[in-house]
Amino acid sequence: MGQALREVMTANPVALPGDTAVRQAAVKMRERGIGDVLVVDDGELAGIVTDRDIVVRAVAEQDDLAGCVLRDVCSSEVVTAGPDEDIDAALDRMRENAVRRIVVVDKGKPVGVFSLGDAALERDQDSALGDISSATANS
Repeated sequence: MGQALREVMTANPVALPGDTAVRQAAVKMRERGIGDVLVVDDGELAGIVTDRDIVVRAVAEQDDLAGCVLRDVCSSEVVTAGPDEDIDAALDRMRENAVRRIVVVDKGKPVGVFSLGDAALERDQDSALGDISSATANS
């Protein structure tokens, strides 16, 4: 078996309730230099919101963002994996589902996010994606 997701995932993902304002999630993304937040309702993973979701589903579609909450813009069909799952198996699942991120779940609770950027950093740090992923975020 190859390397496990727990070794390369981004641990301690930001998780917010579905009734959190989209703007508040965007502020968290900026503060942490991340591109996604998990949506958790009643302790259960309910979705994921990416920076692109905010632009496409909130900013581009709604005239007034004051009442827009994460539940309104999240992807509710989340692809998940366990922390001991092999990176290659997770990458295959990402490919099959055409997603850039997979939520790592342990005993039903989100414990991390594994992204294409994480894979690039692990597999080929000198690639363009590896260079971009390791660069300091501009804010």
